[in-house]
Amino acid sequence: MAKILAFESKKSSSPDNILRKVPVRPKNSEVRSREYLTLDEVEALMKAAGSVGRHRHRDRVLVLMMFRHGLRVTEAVSVRWDQVDFRKGQIHINRLKNGRAATHYLEGDEMRGLRRLKRESPGNPFMYVTERGGPLTRSTVSKLISRAGKVAEIDFPVHPHMLRHACGYYLANKGVDTRTIQDYLGHVSIMHTVRYTELSPHKFKGLWS
Repeated sequence: MAKILAFESKKSSSPDNILRKVPVRPKNSEVRSREYLTLDEVEALMKAAGSVGRHRHRDRVLVLMMFRHGLRVTEAVSVRWDQVDFRKGQIHINRLKNGRAATHYLEGDEMRGLRRLKRESPGNPFMYVTERGGPLTRSTVSKLISRAGKVAEIDFPVHPHMLRHACGYYLANKGVDTRTIQDYLGHVSIMHTVRYTELSPHKFKGLWS
């Protein structure tokens, strides 16, 4: 019994069991003043993504589509070509978090970008692929968007979800009604959509004119 107690005492005092301080991740508000990008910043990000790396066209189109359709990063890397109807100029958007799926229209620059992207990876079911033909990972998208943010000289660290928020705020600033934004972004609860209209300056326009 004494030997067991002595062993337990030695084990408990081992350096491997000493509690170490775990680095605390800073709050988002400590890193950046807002969690969305303006239209000018999105355009700068697209330009930067299309100017560095080995897959410039793919990366530029990725940023464009994530912004235009408010895609989460996992939604973006999961997009397949069978979701696109080039004849009608439409794309079917599947949402995560029990979100509502929807069909969105594609603008001309999106259509041109997607047609070229498909030509560059013939026969692959996924829209955004690596050199080995597999779909991009969340990690890869985070890295390429972070890199593009630095190249674009945006004053704070950029992450993929900021493009989804940028979409919401852009639509709110245009005066699009909350219900339409909710349906477009696939929110189940309108409370997730209200944040965009609450911070939109659109409702204050003309107060002093």
